[in-house]
Amino acid sequence: MSVTLADVAARAGVSAATVSRVLNGNYPVAGSTRSRVLRAVDELEYVVNGPASALAAATSDLVGVLVNDIADPFFGVMASAIQSQIGPDGEHDAPHSQKMAIICNTGGSPERELTYLTLLLRQRAAAVVLTGGTVEDPEHLAALATRLRRLEAGGTRVVLCGRQPLGPVAAGGGPAGTRETERETAREPERDESWGPSPVALTFDNFGGARRLTAHLLSLGHRRIGYLAGPAARTTTRHRLEGHRAALAGAGAGGPQDTERLTVHGGYDRSSGYDGALELLRREPELTAVVAANDTVALGACAALRDRGLRIPEDISVAGFDDLPFAIDAAPALTTVRIPLHEAGARAGRLALGREDAPAGRVATLPADLMVRASTAPPRATA
Repeated sequence: MSVTLADVAARAGVSAATVSRVLNGNYPVAGSTRSRVLRAVDELEYVVNGPASALAAATSDLVGVLVNDIADPFFGVMASAIQSQIGPDGEHDAPHSQKMAIICNTGGSPERELTYLTLLLRQRAAAVVLTGGTVEDPEHLAALATRLRRLEAGGTRVVLCGRQPLGPVAAGGGPAGTRETERETAREPERDESWGPSPVALTFDNFGGARRLTAHLLSLGHRRIGYLAGPAARTTTRHRLEGHRAALAGAGAGGPQDTERLTVHGGYDRSSGYDGALELLRREPELTAVVAANDTVALGACAALRDRGLRIPEDISVAGFDDLPFAIDAAPALTTVRIPLHEAGARAGRLALGREDAPAGRVATLPADLMVRASTAPPRATA
């Protein structure tokens, strides 16, 4: 017997109308209530059919592209590249091959990400592309895997772009096998066979890029290096921070206590860079370099440093990450790590529509290249 809306309502302890509101996303519902409803949907494996319910095995012409913030160039570049491969102006412009991209702006909310996936499941999307890092929470990762399995079971292609592949949830929180610096010492967690095969994943070498960036500053003679990290619960944040710390440890530059003191977490926005740079100066007035979680954060840091009367790079060096379009036009041009955002997005678009074969092992790691520009120089003491 198929599961009904009433069954979900009974399991969640709410009315059928509340379940409908959560699934449709057309009415505000308290976060705790929404969580209970979505948990009941997962436990009962309830699937809402959309207008095409009569075609149970068919998919629509929709392609869902999930981004944290479309106004952020990091996501904007990838979304544009994805759409270039699937829309009417794409390489394959025959009418039967045209698809319509739907950009789903999650605002970084794990619950909103799950809701969008439920709605795309309901609409029987032809493909779904999830961009950027994910939140390292076991409950969210398990719910995410469940939805992706259901999408694929219904004929939807799923591609992860700039995101780690799914895998068993480690006891510490994130998917196992992604912590490069812990692989030699951490015990491999028992594999959860119910997890199932992962979708195709195009990942960025965030760890390696961050390590090379900090190693560059160390080679210039910097030792008092502050780090402006992104949100602590994000995979991208962790991998870049681990790469930075691996470079410091390899050079014997400061102990764990100093490294922690010179790390400030914030968002991936300009204001976080501005406020974070001031906090770093408060903690270490003799700071000689700042490494930022991304280029937008780096620009905010540059503004704060200038407001404090410091010159870049004469008094203090600044480096970013991603090589967003504005990085080379900053004054001075920003030393950063180039992530192939457009290439990744275009490839994800082709993979989503089956126009490119999946990489070996269903995972491909794209390179992260160091771009040395004028915003970094030797500290004054060693210049």
